[in-house]
Amino acid sequence: MESTDARTAPAVIVAIDGPSGTGKSSTSKAVAAQLGLSYLDTGAQYRAITWWMVNNGIDIADPSSIADAAGKPDIVSGTDPSAPSITVDGTDVAGPIRTQEVTSKVSAVSAVPEVRARITELQRSIASAAVQGIVVEGRDIGTTVLPDADLKIFLTASPEARAARRSGELKGADVAATREALIKRDTADSTRKTSPLAKAADAVEVDTSDLTLQQVIECVVTLVEEKRAAK
Repeated sequence: MESTDARTAPAVIVAIDGPSGTGKSSTSKAVAAQLGLSYLDTGAQYRAITWWMVNNGIDIADPSSIADAAGKPDIVSGTDPSAPSITVDGTDVAGPIRTQEVTSKVSAVSAVPEVRARITELQRSIASAAVQGIVVEGRDIGTTVLPDADLKIFLTASPEARAARRSGELKGADVAATREALIKRDTADSTRKTSPLAKAADAVEVDTSDLTLQQVIECVVTLVEEKRAAK
């Protein structure tokens, strides 16, 4: 038997879901880097298509206009966890997709079935092309995008913990306002008809409220290594 380093270990597909502010991105990137896996931030893809819609004057209040335009932008995601990239029609949008304007509109765009079908297809093709395996993070990965993932993890945290983290990220944001915005986003994501935010029946739930980021990373790395050893 060869030693199981990243090159010889069996490829694993890891789905990490959960609402925003639970540490999904930081955890997913660190786990992928540590285990030699590819990484995909699916939320960035929804932000990218939202950014394109806003930039091209598509009426975000009109689902049929969004649906008609869903196939137009060319979205390319780089899967290196140490430097994940995203471009739309060749333009680097890693910065622009994080603006408040895009954040406020991404739920409406993401709820349109044609958008979800387009992005889901893109996500599946990226996951299937990852030779060593991949960590895919989002809100419907374990339930809809990759229901046959080797390992499904659902990160949770209290609204208070999530708001404190998110307002820390947003430098000086009002924690109470951030908490309200997060709860509103959760409701929108959990109640949409197409691929709502939900925990897969076979997912491992990890409550990150009282854990440091390093503790969450260690927990997830252990779960992946156990799954890889059992393959």
